[in-house]
Parts: sequence; C-alpha cells; structure tokens
Amino acid sequence: MKQITLLLFSLLLFSCAEKKTSEKMVSVTIEPQRYFAEKIAGDKYTINCVVPAGQSPETYDPTPQQMIKVGQSVAYLKIGYIGFETAWMDNIVKNNPNLKVFDLSEGIAVIDNPDAEMHEEHDHEGEEHGHDHGHKHTGIDPHTWSSVAGAKAVAWNTLQAFIALDKENTKFYFDNYNALLAEIEKTEATINQLLEGLSNRTFIIYHPALSYFAAEYQLTQLCIEMDGKEPSPAQLKELVDTARANNTRVVFIQQEFDQKNAELIARETGCKLVRINPLSYNWHEEMILIAQSLKDAEAN
Repeated sequence: MKQITLLLFSLLLFSCAEKKTSEKMVSVTIEPQRYFAEKIAGDKYTINCVVPAGQSPETYDPTPQQMIKVGQSVAYLKIGYIGFETAWMDNIVKNNPNLKVFDLSEGIAVIDNPDAEMHEEHDHEGEEHGHDHGHKHTGIDPHTWSSVAGAKAVAWNTLQAFIALDKENTKFYFDNYNALLAEIEKTEATINQLLEGLSNRTFIIYHPALSYFAAEYQLTQLCIEMDGKEPSPAQLKELVDTARANNTRVVFIQQEFDQKNAELIARETGCKLVRINPLSYNWHEEMILIAQSLKDAEAN
C-alpha cells in the first residue's frame, strides 16, 4: 500500500509541478500541532495538517493529494516518534530535498514505551485484523503534547522554527508566542486548581495517550491496550482487579479506538465512561476536560 501511494505521489507531484501554490505553507502531523503553529504563525503561513481529525497518527497512511501538499510546503514540523512519522518521514525528505524539517520534541524529557517495539499491528475499530501498515515503533511514547510542560516545549520549538524560516518577522512570532504561552499558563492554573487535593489519582484509558499528563500530575494511567492489541480475558480480569483495588472512577475512551472493552470494564468497576480526544485541535479545552473529568468522578 505504501509503495503504491509513493508511486502515485511521484506521478501527481510531477504533473502538478506547474501548479505549485504561491502561498507559504508549513505542514504538521497532528491537529494539536496545527493549533500551536497557527497561534504563532498568524497570517504569515498556512498550516497544513496531514493526519485528518478522527484518524490515528499511529497507523495513518496519507493520500497522494496530502503528499502533494507536503511537497508544496516550505517546512515540516514533526511531533517526533509517532507512527506516521517513523513510517513516512524518510520518504517525505527523499522526495522533497528542499523541505526544511523541524523536530518539535527537542528538549522534552521523553517517556520510554518498552512495549512499543512489540506493536506489529493495531486492532483498531474499522481496520482489518492483520493489516500491515508498515509503521515502525521507536520505544518512545510520542504523546509529548499531552502535558503542560510538553505543550510549552512544543510551542517554544514551533517559535524557533518560524524564526528560522522568516527572521524578518521575529518580533511578530515572539509576540504571538507570548500570547500562546499566557494561554498555556492559564490552562495550567485551571488544571492545578481542579486536581488540587484529588485523592483518587488512577484512571483507565484504552491507548496510553496521557502518559506525560499522568507523570506531570502524579497520576496512575492503566491501559486497556496490551502490546498494541486487544487484551486477553486474563489481562482484562487483571485490569479490572487493579482498577477495583485503586478505587478507579474514570475510563477514558477515544474515537480512534474500539470501545467495547472500555464499556465492559466500566460496567465491572462502576467507572464513569468519559470521551476525550487528545488529538483535538483545541488543546487547552481538551486538557481542562480531562482534569475536570477526574475531579467530577471523585465527587460522585
């Protein structure tokens, strides 16, 4: 599949060479990046997000049209370590030798994900079992944006990227960055207030998307996904027992993943099901929703 897409991409790129847009475009992998990039870039650049909302960046394969947009970009801001990038960045760079690539994970203390190297397939809802995406896994948890400290680092690295691309407008980008930083710090203050004094600090989630958030706020994340696959009955029982022992009150569900096991665990443990979207464009709203859900669950 990837080889076919690359062939189509090469043909379409050649046929569209004369139609290359005059607008300045920067590509990013996921919607939270687009949020940070648009806040800082303002009207100086158009931000193109490659992985559409509702799709998993761990397994997504781009369309030829999306790859053409990447080819029309002056730069690519990668989030780092995520499945889409480990599978596609080498080919993107090879096919676009003039594309400037910036790594937004620089300076972030990453969290190891030792099970990731075992993830050979993802049994996501709507995908065929055994379908090989050709996506490699790095052993690093890629969800760096899902914490306040991570968001600050991503914002800073995004600022540095735009300054490198357009030094003449350094002050413009710095002013926008400072406004974004104030928004992040306001979000941080709200989260701190919501989680202050929280006694129950364990939650369940299907895919381990909140590792950095959990580490930042001394929370315990219990994951339904086992080695990138659906859990066995024995693993489900162990998870239910652990959740009961920790008096867990919340099960977070995500639209990219199957919900049947989350619903089963919620019934068995009496946990509240809460839908979240760590890939949401509205980063600040999503982070507050997660903290508010933990606070509300304890109150019930």
